[in-house]
Amino acid sequence: MKFTLSWLKEHLETDASLSEIADRLTAIGLEVEGIDDKAALRPFRIARVLTAERHPDADKLQVLTVQAGEDVNGGQPLQVVCGAPNARAGMVGVLALPGAYVPGIDTTIGVGKIRGVESNGMMCSERELQLSEEHNGIIDLPEDAPVGTPFADWAALADPVIEINLTPNRPDATAISGIARDLAASGLGRLKTETPETIPGDGACPVGVRLEFPDGGPLCLGFGLRLVRGVRNGPSPDWMQRRLKAIGLRPINALVDITNYLTFDRGRPLHVFDAAKVTGDLVVRNAREGESLLALDGRTYDLKPGMCVIADDAGVESIAGIMGGEHSGCDDATTDVLIESALWEPLNVARTGRALGIITDARYRFERGVDPAFTLPGLELATRLVVELCGGTPSEVVATGFGEPAQKRLSLPLDEVERLTGLAVPADEQADILDRLGFAPTRTGETIGVIVPTWRPDVEGKADLVEEVMRLKGVDRIAPSPLPRTDAVAGRILTLPQIRDRAARRALAARGMVEAVTYSFISETEARAFGGGAAELALENPIAADMSDMRPSLLPGLLKAAGRNAARGFGDTALFEVAGVYRSDRPDGQRRVAGGIRRGTAGVSGGGRAWNGTAPSVGVFDAKADAIAALEAAGAPVERLQVEAPASDWYHPGRSGRIKLGPKVVLAEFGEFHPKVLRTLDVSGAFCGFEVFLDAIPEPRMKPTRTKPVLQLSAFQPVRRDFAFVVDAGVEALKLVRAAEGADRTLVTEVRVFDVFAGTSLGEGRKSIAIEVTLQPTDRTLTDEELEAVSAKIVAQVEKATGGTLRA
Repeated sequence: MKFTLSWLKEHLETDASLSEIADRLTAIGLEVEGIDDKAALRPFRIARVLTAERHPDADKLQVLTVQAGEDVNGGQPLQVVCGAPNARAGMVGVLALPGAYVPGIDTTIGVGKIRGVESNGMMCSERELQLSEEHNGIIDLPEDAPVGTPFADWAALADPVIEINLTPNRPDATAISGIARDLAASGLGRLKTETPETIPGDGACPVGVRLEFPDGGPLCLGFGLRLVRGVRNGPSPDWMQRRLKAIGLRPINALVDITNYLTFDRGRPLHVFDAAKVTGDLVVRNAREGESLLALDGRTYDLKPGMCVIADDAGVESIAGIMGGEHSGCDDATTDVLIESALWEPLNVARTGRALGIITDARYRFERGVDPAFTLPGLELATRLVVELCGGTPSEVVATGFGEPAQKRLSLPLDEVERLTGLAVPADEQADILDRLGFAPTRTGETIGVIVPTWRPDVEGKADLVEEVMRLKGVDRIAPSPLPRTDAVAGRILTLPQIRDRAARRALAARGMVEAVTYSFISETEARAFGGGAAELALENPIAADMSDMRPSLLPGLLKAAGRNAARGFGDTALFEVAGVYRSDRPDGQRRVAGGIRRGTAGVSGGGRAWNGTAPSVGVFDAKADAIAALEAAGAPVERLQVEAPASDWYHPGRSGRIKLGPKVVLAEFGEFHPKVLRTLDVSGAFCGFEVFLDAIPEPRMKPTRTKPVLQLSAFQPVRRDFAFVVDAGVEALKLVRAAEGADRTLVTEVRVFDVFAGTSLGEGRKSIAIEVTLQPTDRTLTDEELEAVSAKIVAQVEKATGGTLRA
């Protein structure tokens, strides 16, 4: 929300400075985001170039004599060296006198010599004054610009523009009059806003209005219409154009500018129709299937049933509360104008605007809730401005659908402010604050009864009244208070999912991966490549064509991010993300996932070229190690995990796998990617990746204590023995490892695969798997006989589980 200081002072009589107003706005909850104050341009003068001659020692420079006013240099011309190609005798421009600070070049002007010729200032371009990016020549002002006048005053740039950040619950502050009301209530001046006078009408309005809502509740809560005959439309006055330009709006013509002006001045969006282009009466109704509208923004919108529109006998003329149609818009040829002021149902405006992808100042206000009591007064104010600026004769007002604005009555216990905030505010002061805000308080015993004003739809209960008291009393008056200390050990603050998220992030970052944050939306093609693309996960109003579906996986976003890095010369990339993915539109269809990818040579130990050779490309086992590291950090029982191949279809069928806990619970998938998937995403290179499903990890069992047990170390030397087994080529190494571990769980502490071999000497479809088994005695040194017995158990257990034989 933007407004100028002079505009605010039309509603607020105050002597406060700009900084005081800004500080007070932030203090009462209307946070100031920025102030654009061009007062620094006041030292720049409007000056006339009297002569322009070529510089004696530079072909691209000119020596100008410049007249800058009677109070500059005793009224005598100044000599200025200028390099602008458009500098010429007789032109009027903007002169920076010696001592002036030029913001566009961050320089203070002084008297100096340029190629041997003295220069007493600088003729300025728009970019040097930070007015635009134009710098091909100096500013060329109209011939009648008053020489010697401060440029900022003549161009109305000395009026600061204030921008505030509004929360959605403050629709009253979308009006400059509402902001002034809050400032006056805070003690920073007197409110000057007056209720508009009723404009008498000459005859009945020839255009009638009907509200037709047969299917459900009304979408229009009141509609006011008035015809003004004989208007002369044209440019709006300079004061109105300057204010609209200052807040970023483009002046169009007087009739349209009046509606835009009142939208910001009073928070009352209106619309004007060219009466000559309206056929028959206006009908407010639901849109029909197949209807469309060419809107004022030049785009055609396809309308759906449930959207509220204003139509005539020829068809739809306006999308209610959002945007008018081009057909009935006002232009310079308009002589009879219909002014509309209506009250629209906020939820319908929000749904329609979201579905059509239209964001306008009118929608912004209607979906938050405008003041229902100002609907017809707003029409009167617009009529007065139209008559004053464009002439014409107004008709009587047509008003239909209006009811009495609901009056919410609330009670505020006197001790509620102290109970919720800890700050004691006297009862009389509470009542005074609420009275200044327009709540009409009445004291009854230990409570204050209030009537909520119509411009505050956000006030629903006593806690909202406490907030009103406190923001005007001063939130900074609430003394900070530490949380109470307890004698017991504090309980766990973070939830288990939060703990797992943090642990997975730390583990993956420790493995050299960089955290990324990608969009939750991807294209339908990419979603289908990763098992998604269901109709219920398509967005009704996507922000872009390639962001149409909720992502079923983190991998597409990470792969494309790595591809963009590679296109910029950073090919060895390792990225991860911990976020949600979406498999269906049900709550159980959203999963919490830790995913990551590696590209090129970005292994755990780093990648790229080095003196001792290039690092190997990443592969399936890098992804497997990352997945297991994340699982272990998140609390998964890694000693009981099983690995099976392959993973989902977007992975390479021969270089991927699943990590499972038991036969059904899939905790993670990993592997290299299918070439078709990489082509779909338009990325290339060596890629591997993984996804860990954090919400599938079982919750740990509650223990009576979290204290770690005493570390017990054996005093005896461990014994390591190697075994090589010949098994069928389809036998997984994990199956063999698990069999060896189960041979004697009291002695076998670790089993590690250190060699896999396949060759013709072993026979067709056979392979050799070599393992190292660590035996750790705890109470005595093992004898040869005991070692042989354990070895026999290991061989027998492996042969039984895998069908393999000990390799000779």
